[in-house]
Amino acid sequence: MTLTIFETRAPHDEPSKLTAFSGNRLNRDAEHRTDDCLEQALGVPGQTLLVIAGGKVVLKREEPVPGAFFSRDEIADLGSDEDNAVLLGYTVDGAPRIAMPIRTPMEELEARFRLTDGRSAFRDGLLDEETLGIIAQGISLVHWNGANLFCGKCGTKTVSQQGGYKRSCPNCGHMMFPRTDPVVIMLTVDIERDLVLLGRGHHFAPGMYSTLAGFVEPGETIEDAVRRETFEEAGIRTGRVRYHASQPWPMPHSLMIGCYAEALDRDINRDEQELADCRWFTRDEIATMLDADPSGEGPFSPPRGAIAHRLMRDWVEWQR
Repeated sequence: MTLTIFETRAPHDEPSKLTAFSGNRLNRDAEHRTDDCLEQALGVPGQTLLVIAGGKVVLKREEPVPGAFFSRDEIADLGSDEDNAVLLGYTVDGAPRIAMPIRTPMEELEARFRLTDGRSAFRDGLLDEETLGIIAQGISLVHWNGANLFCGKCGTKTVSQQGGYKRSCPNCGHMMFPRTDPVVIMLTVDIERDLVLLGRGHHFAPGMYSTLAGFVEPGETIEDAVRRETFEEAGIRTGRVRYHASQPWPMPHSLMIGCYAEALDRDINRDEQELADCRWFTRDEIATMLDADPSGEGPFSPPRGAIAHRLMRDWVEWQR
């Protein structure tokens, strides 16, 4: 019996573990979060801080690997915003790890430290996988807290609770909890011709092709979002949809949901506002793209660790 990629979990049991930002091993201890858990954690010796300013992570200028975690004493002069800090969790030895926003102007920080966003830290290989995962959690939660300083119902300043995982309004009682925006990212497969569909966004680096993607809309299933986005962007109808892997994406707080979609059409009718190009690729072409030099003319794939790369590589390596 011949199986397609829609009927097997090969080539990995859990491919999400092979995506960037998925290595966070902190014990979040969510069931024990109390309104004063952050205050308690700030008083524990051995705590370490992930410092965030203007949506970027502050790193020590260390070689060859920049340090991502600080003690309280090391940032004593940086204007810590403890009211909007977040208790991320605990290390294996029980030490609290806290995301700490600071108020120091960016130009002053840049003179003393190295600043990076999540995308650059991943792309440039600055940090190990576990630290990247912690950064994804920290950036997302600090951004969410900063975007909800005031009540959306009455405009009153909100109060952070449960270590930064809840904000409440002292005036009307409205409660807010962290959000994660679901995004489908899909590799559309023409089973009969053994081809896959890739596109180029207008903002892509020259020569790079990737899988199609789009936000899940309210009241929509993951499968229907895959079918809608593929049709809207490329004019291709799809049938079976198989979930494959997911990836935290802290830009600022998305979850990429990687799927394979079965193509029912062949003729591409791309949305020219969304895509600069869209076409079918053979298995050999994809294999070449995955290992191509991104500084060359292309075509080449997104970097290793990106969920689009994972979808492409697993399709190539999957054996019938």
